[in-house]
Amino acid sequence: MAIYLDHAATTPVRPEVIEAMLPYLTEHWGNPSSIHASGRRAREGLDEARERIARLIGAKPREIVFTASGSEADNLAIKGAAWGASSQGRHIVTTAVEHKAVLQTCAMLERHGFETTIVPVDATGRVDPDEVAAAITEHTVLVSVMAANNEVGTLQPVERIGNVCRLRRVLFHVDAIQAAPFLPIDVNEWHVDLLSLSAHKLYGPKGVGALFVRKGTPLVPQVQGGSQERQRRAGTENVAAAVGFAEAYALAAREPARSAESARLAELRDALLAGLSAIDGVTVTGHPGERLPNSASILVADVEGGDLVAALDLEGIEASTGSACTTGSVDPSHVLRAMGIGEAAAHGSLRLTLGRSTRRADVTTTITAVERCVARLRNDAVASGVVGDVAVPPSGA
Repeated sequence: MAIYLDHAATTPVRPEVIEAMLPYLTEHWGNPSSIHASGRRAREGLDEARERIARLIGAKPREIVFTASGSEADNLAIKGAAWGASSQGRHIVTTAVEHKAVLQTCAMLERHGFETTIVPVDATGRVDPDEVAAAITEHTVLVSVMAANNEVGTLQPVERIGNVCRLRRVLFHVDAIQAAPFLPIDVNEWHVDLLSLSAHKLYGPKGVGALFVRKGTPLVPQVQGGSQERQRRAGTENVAAAVGFAEAYALAAREPARSAESARLAELRDALLAGLSAIDGVTVTGHPGERLPNSASILVADVEGGDLVAALDLEGIEASTGSACTTGSVDPSHVLRAMGIGEAAAHGSLRLTLGRSTRRADVTTTITAVERCVARLRNDAVASGVVGDVAVPPSGA
């Protein structure tokens, strides 16, 4: 069995979630918009799922919109709110380390007359709420800041930023997709108007997300058609996936189990980072304390991150790199670049994210495998004459 350390990318579906979904794939497969018995039974399952998710974040059921992914939830939040409030202004504030579902959506809106201010982050990937406040103008209609970064795991001070937005009467969107498995979320304590979630990051099915939309928030639908989701998102809902989402989230949010699991993962993460940072030329990235409990991210000097991921895969360890591969080129992570890390150093990124199946032996095996693979790749580079020194700035970790 491979050692799976890519839980930030996706997670396996829990058996309890599959069991909860099965009736809606076999017996109760009706269209939830139909008024006959089969439709009503499907609607009951959908409504119950909506209620469960709403309870978990301190919202009302009617404030939950089901989508086909977390990326769609981000798109609906930003485009929908920006267009909905465009009569008041066309200025958006976000940060340099957001998911591309946010940054590329803002870039698209700029082509339609909106202006975006991208607030920088420090060397740990954390944004200063005072800088967010300074970026807000009389024309600002939306601020979007993620709760936890998907690459380096850094947590953002969303409650403080939400308080700023509330005082300035600006809509606040939080991408909580990576944070939801680990952090208790209360949309009222965070002062959020829109919040994105995704099932497959918390041991639920792929292909289903959700967007919290506070009552009274202006929102222009981005998918036109039927009147589903209170006319905020057309299309027949994926009832089985929604049910699975609600079950997975309820299991993930259950206390004290969640706190105990977070503590276990944090202990394993710290052991992993300690072992990896002892390897020559390895630097830890992300915030030293304010980070997700399962997230370990490093830079490895004189090694290409994609080559290291491939080498580890051959060793039976599944990980990922912060570099985004495209045809014919490899672009360094925009998150690492925003943290002040140079292009050459950013190419040596490795992301290891732990999960429910991770054990102490897996950490020990991974440290040994990374050390062995790094040594082999560096030796190969020396033999080929393409190695060079890479200066890696401190991350604060």
